[in-house]
This record gives sequence, C-alpha cells and structure tokens, in this order.
Amino acid sequence: MASKTKTKKEKTLIIVESPTKARTISKFLDDSYIVLSSFGHVRDLPKSKLGVDPENNFEPSYLIPQKAKANVKILKAAAEKTKEVILATDEDREGEAIAWHITKVLTEVKKSRSKKNPDAEPAKAPEYHFRRIVFHEITQKAILDALAHPRELNNDLVDAQQARRILDRLVGYELSPFLWKKIMRGLSAGRVQSVAVRLIVEREEEIKKFVPQEYWTVEALLSSDSNPQAQLRATLISRDGKKFEKFDIPNKDAADAIVAAARQASWAVANVTKKEFRKMPAPPFTTSTLQQEAAKKLHFSAKQTMMFAQQLYEGVELGGQGSVGLITYMRTDSLNLSEDSVKEAKRVITESFGENYALAAPRKFKTKSKGAQEAHEAVRPTDPARHPDTIKEHLTPQQFRMYDLIWRRFIACQMEVAIFDTTAIDIAADGKESYLFRANGVIKKFAGFLAAYPMKFEDAILPECREGQTMVLSNVEGIEHFTQPPARYTEASLIKALEEHGIGRPSTYAPTLSTIQTRNYVEKNEQRRLQPTDIGTKVNAMLVAHFPQIVDIAFTANMEERLDGVAEGNVDWRKMIGDFYGPFHENLTKKYEDVAQDKAPEEKTDQICEKCGSPMVIKTGRFGRFLACSNFPECKNTKTIRKTIGMTCPQCNEGDIVEKRTKKRRTFWGCSRYPACDFATWKNPLAKEKTEEQEVAAEQEPEQENQE
Repeated sequence: MASKTKTKKEKTLIIVESPTKARTISKFLDDSYIVLSSFGHVRDLPKSKLGVDPENNFEPSYLIPQKAKANVKILKAAAEKTKEVILATDEDREGEAIAWHITKVLTEVKKSRSKKNPDAEPAKAPEYHFRRIVFHEITQKAILDALAHPRELNNDLVDAQQARRILDRLVGYELSPFLWKKIMRGLSAGRVQSVAVRLIVEREEEIKKFVPQEYWTVEALLSSDSNPQAQLRATLISRDGKKFEKFDIPNKDAADAIVAAARQASWAVANVTKKEFRKMPAPPFTTSTLQQEAAKKLHFSAKQTMMFAQQLYEGVELGGQGSVGLITYMRTDSLNLSEDSVKEAKRVITESFGENYALAAPRKFKTKSKGAQEAHEAVRPTDPARHPDTIKEHLTPQQFRMYDLIWRRFIACQMEVAIFDTTAIDIAADGKESYLFRANGVIKKFAGFLAAYPMKFEDAILPECREGQTMVLSNVEGIEHFTQPPARYTEASLIKALEEHGIGRPSTYAPTLSTIQTRNYVEKNEQRRLQPTDIGTKVNAMLVAHFPQIVDIAFTANMEERLDGVAEGNVDWRKMIGDFYGPFHENLTKKYEDVAQDKAPEEKTDQICEKCGSPMVIKTGRFGRFLACSNFPECKNTKTIRKTIGMTCPQCNEGDIVEKRTKKRRTFWGCSRYPACDFATWKNPLAKEKTEEQEVAAEQEPEQENQE
C-alpha cells in the first residue's frame, strides 16, 4: 500500500471522471489520499450560442455547465486543503482535455474589482502542484505504478480534443439552422454523423436499383457401389475441363440439358484430395471489433456495448473483494498485450485446457486500422485467472455476457490454432461430354482456440472413396438462384466501414450511431439492419448537393488524419480549423441565397379534428409523418399515424395491433384501444425471430403511457 507518512494537511487529491472509478481506486490507497470524481467534463462550450470566435483565431469561450457547478465547488474546497492534485482521467484525448479543464477551474480567479472599488487588486490565483497519471486498468498494481511514474499534461492531446470539439461545433451550429430554414426545424448536421448517414442512404439506393440476375447450379446425390447407404452431395464445377463461372448456367433450359446428359453418363471417382487446414484465432478486442462482435453474438447496440464495458472497466462489486476493475480501458485501437497478461494467460490455458493448447511463445498482433492512435493495450480481462463463471452471481446478465466475450476472446488469442482435415472428392460424369462434380468435407481434428472461443461449425463427413471407384447416381437436379442486393448495414458492419475508411475514432463510433438513430435519420428494421428514414434521405440529398465536403468520405478521413497530426504535435489546430472554416462559411452564406426551400407538402385527409371540427392534414416532422389540424396555429391538435400489422389484439379481441414508439423512439406493439386495453409487447407478434429490443431490453413489458 502507499505510504502513510503524510500529515493531514499534506493529503493528496486524486481526481477521476466517474464516482464508480473513484470508489474502486480508493480501495487501493490509504487515507493519505482523497479520491474524488469530476463527473465528466467540468467545462464546455455554451449550448445557447456558438461559443467560438472565428474573428479571434477561433478562441473558444468555455463555461462551467449548470449541472457541474455544485461538484466543482466540492473539488475546489478539497483542492484548497492540498498543494498536490493528481489528475487521473482516462489516457485519451477526451481524458487529457478533462484533466486540462480541471486545472483551469481549480486555478480560476474571480474578478474582485467592482464599481465601488475599481482599484482593488485582482485576487491571486491558487497554486497547485498538478501531476498527471495514466493507467490502462484499475487494479492496485496499475494504480501504484502510475503514482510512481507521473507525467505532465500532454497539450497536444488537449489541442486535438479542442480542435475536434470546435470543428464539430462550427459545422453543427452553422449548418443546422440552414437545414431548419430549407427543410424543417429540429434538424442537425455533423461532420462524422452526416458521412455515416450518407453510407446508409447510398446503400439503400443500391438496393432499390438492384436488378436480380438468374443463375443455376447442378447438384448430384451419389453413393459408392460398395456402400449404397453412404451418400454424398456433389456440385458441378466444370465441363470438358473448363470451369463453370457463376452465370454459365443462365436458365432452366441450360440446367435441364446438363441434368439430362448427366443421367446418361457413367460416374466414377476422378480424384481424392486430403489436406490439413489450420485456422488462426482472431486478435484481442479493440473498441470497434468489440462493438462489432457484441452486435453479432450478443445483439447489443454500440451504445449498450460501451455502457456495459465501461461498467466492467470502472469496477464491479465482487462480494468480499469490494469493487474490482474487470477489464482494461475499452476505448482503444491497439492490439498490444502486456507481458504479465500473456504469461498469466498461458498459465490459465495450461490448467484449464491442457499443455497442448498453450503456445510456446506469446502471439503478437499488429494494428491494421487507419490512423491508429493512443498506444493503449487491447481490451482484455485485468486478471485472466478470473473465469467468468466464478463471478457470474455478482454481475448483471448483460455484464456477464460482455465479460465472458472479452475473457474468451483474450484467452483464445493466446491458444494454439484449430486444425481441420479437409477432403475434396472429384467425381467425373462421362458421356458425350465430360462433367466434373465436387464434394467437400471437413472434420475438426484439434479444437485449439475454439475450445475457449466457440464458433458455429459442423463436421461434414464424406464416405471413404478411392480413385477410379464406380459411383451410383441417386439423383441429379438443377437449382435456381438469383443474385442478391447488397445487404443493409448493421451497426457492426457500419462501424467496420467507418473504420476502414478512416472516419471517426474509437470514442466516436457509439455516439455517432446513437445520434443518427435518435435524430430519426436512420432506423432499425426487424432484422436489426439500418435503413434511412424519409427525412434522413432528404437531409443527405441536400448536403450532397450543396455541401459535398461535409459528407465526402475522403475529405472527412483527411480531417481525421489532420486531427491525428494535432495530437502528435505536427499540425497547428487553429490553422487547421481556419483552412476548413473559410471556404465552408463562404459557401454556406452563398447557399442561403441560392437554395430553394424543400419542405414537405401537406396532404389532405378525410379525417376531422375532434377539437375544432377542421379537416386534418398529414405533415412531416423530424420523426416522420403525423396528423395535424389544418387550423394551426389556432388549433394545435396532432395525432400519430399508426401502422397496423393486420392482427386483432389477442387480449381484448376488439382493437387492432399497431406499431408504436416510446419517448426514446423505441418501437413496440400495442392495442389501438389503449387505455381501454393495455396490451403491449416489445416483439412484433407476427415476427418469427426475436427482435433486438426483446433480447437486450428490460424484462418487463413496456408501459403504454411511455408512448409518444
């Protein structure tokens, strides 16, 4: 434990971001340390105005948010009792900026001059000895090691965060009013979010333009003459030595001709090839791969993934052990692993799976993502020996599933490869023409890392065959196929696309995806895939036509690279913003004059307003179409347009089941007779598969009074 020689007046103040993190760290230190939380940012740009002065070299005007003022007083009072303040915020740009803002509020000087006493001397700023510490995991060893090796604030990282914040503020606060005027109020634009929406809109356009193309394959069901009971299925691969390409059998007539010829042919094994195939484990998680895999395996949104990971990182109460940080820092694009962690992993693997599953030397991975930054470790368990099952009772179901995923991925990355035996049997059908069919089989020979990180796999066992062996045809048939349109993005595939294009950084993926859905530019369908809404499509069209740089993938990626340059100390952040802002502001001013309004027209209906008797019309707002009284603003009556699914309510047998939304824009299904009937469910009653909302949301049924 840390030394206890300090007197009461010499106590050291440690400031972190969250109270959970503060409680966990306090457990590792003696009473000579006071650990307090800043509760996130203590200063920010004002919400009510731009807060940036383009005429004064983009000087920001920071203020203490109202919700942070009470806590800032607590921090100041604690700091006044010490000369040493340790800033222990996260080791990334955001954490560095929070630490810098804390130094500013603690050394802030109140104006002491007034009209009554204009000559009063200004108050002297308090002096503190600030030290900065960083760590990748919240464990006693990591905290004590960080305290032993403090550093100074990294102003380049602070500038990089300021640059991103100011850049996004300029785009959002100047471009959003333009969208209000030209389309409708309440819209917003953002540097990264608008590119994400563009990707989704363009994918939807590809799907709409897609024309399916027909093609056929031919398959044969065969058995050997010596073992009629053991059958195998083989697919046609060539004719007279020429390989079949995808569209070489374009229609049923062509397939039928091959089937007819094959039925008259003699069949025999032409070749048997056996090979050993080795599959490598995937690297440990980075932020983006964690979000992608959690979406695929756990059906968590990116926002949920980061929330549960944050809880595991900051500390979870483990009975008599108190609060324990279970994973390393979860905002990272590094694949590095500490020597201690891989040594412990080898010990765990040897004890749990056997010596033949452990590596002779640690496996190392190299980061491939564009613009990788902040040299953290990968996301891993802080103690590899802490098996998920041993702490399951102390975790929520979501926390357990998240920890289990991270633990297994880390352990697997340090295990031996999985080994498979693969077999390919080529069978010739000789007649007027010579056709070659192929059957493939695979058998898992050694599980390797799959013992810790299972993947969907089934052995495909082929009967023993020898070259030249006669085969008996049971059936041969043509199978019709159609090409499929490109798949809509899931959250996982969109994050992967953003990362591949170099857009955004580990800390931005989750908030970006959350924002575009909250603002109703994008919505999830029942297959958990992202589709643009009408308003999202309209906003994207406006930005592409008139502000192409804002939604240009290459331009946005280049801006990320320049922000990285700021973080590395190679780019001046004010010049970078000036290079962007001048042309942007000039174009925006011009577009106010040149671009016509594109507001959605009102649609007449035969419905009558029950409040004033005027006709109701259909209008389009931020959250889609709705019914409104035509006598607005004298009458402000509005109604939601309900989507019926063609099903009678199973509870009252009178109302229709309609699709509804909660105040947080979450879809559920309920009875149209509410409140007379309170039937409601997260699951579409007509859907065969579970929706994401049903799988990861609260277990109780939704309350109808939460609908909009």
